[in-house]
Amino acid sequence: MLQTATVAREIDGVQTDVLIQAFADRILVLVTQLGKVGSLIQASMPSTMPLLPAPPPDPEQPNVLPLPVPPPSLQLTPLLGSAPSERIQTLHSLYASQIATLVWTLEEASVLETDRRPVIVGIALAKSPEPAHSSELSDHDRTVFRGVMDLVRELLSRK
Repeated sequence: MLQTATVAREIDGVQTDVLIQAFADRILVLVTQLGKVGSLIQASMPSTMPLLPAPPPDPEQPNVLPLPVPPPSLQLTPLLGSAPSERIQTLHSLYASQIATLVWTLEEASVLETDRRPVIVGIALAKSPEPAHSSELSDHDRTVFRGVMDLVRELLSRK
């Protein structure tokens, strides 16, 4: 796995930066649209627990790579900062779970490691331009989520 990698792109009109830094005992992934770290969440899972395979591609969306499903045994621990609302906290947990699952899945595919390192996700997202009247994700939320996951995958696939 790479030691440090960064990428910056515009996602749904907002500049988005992603950094991945591998340490001996952890992997740090920072996702920011605000130029700072908002909340830090650690995702961990015992290395004895298997990862679920990604579902097959959707025939109606052949250009969209399916994301691996986060395992139910994944544990999230807030480390620093807090989300401004319960809805945003849930969104941050979704990001941390999915990013950690991507890291572990791609790391397992490239290296035979006995230990699964915890993944620390730092996340600071711009406020959605769409009003959040419910706990459901808006189209903007979905677009940004998919774009961020594509950036994380891109960084992880670099040799």
